[in-house]
Amino acid sequence: MKKIFKGRAVVKGNASAEALVSKGGFNTLASYQHSLMFGDKTGKCSDQNNPDLYKKPIAGTALCMPQTIGSTTGGLVLYCAACMSRQPACLLFSKEIDSLAAAGAILSAVWTDNPMPTVDNLGDEFLEYVQTGDKITVKEDGTVEVER
Repeated sequence: MKKIFKGRAVVKGNASAEALVSKGGFNTLASYQHSLMFGDKTGKCSDQNNPDLYKKPIAGTALCMPQTIGSTTGGLVLYCAACMSRQPACLLFSKEIDSLAAAGAILSAVWTDNPMPTVDNLGDEFLEYVQTGDKITVKEDGTVEVER
């Protein structure tokens, strides 16, 4: 079964990946801290306050969330993850993206070979529908296909 959602393409691009879903906010620094400091190439989430993601690999996934939360280093953390090839395949937001996450996604697209197509404003229905493990396809125009 396939369902299509339309959002705003913040960083245009195409991506296909397995969904990793956080129903709560994504704390970028807490989630990537161990991976960036200690060399975990899968980018396992180290945020013990996020039961949806804790200890699950982030790298290469379609990271689905309402918004990012936490430190003002969030954009730099996403950029560093991309520099180290530990970034999600794409970032998908049900709500409007915050400026820090947008900065990290844009810097990754401009300054690395590891862009993260990023779409926001997908709506609450998107986050209610998508489940970890669903197949996600992102298109340049902000169309997101979710397939079970």
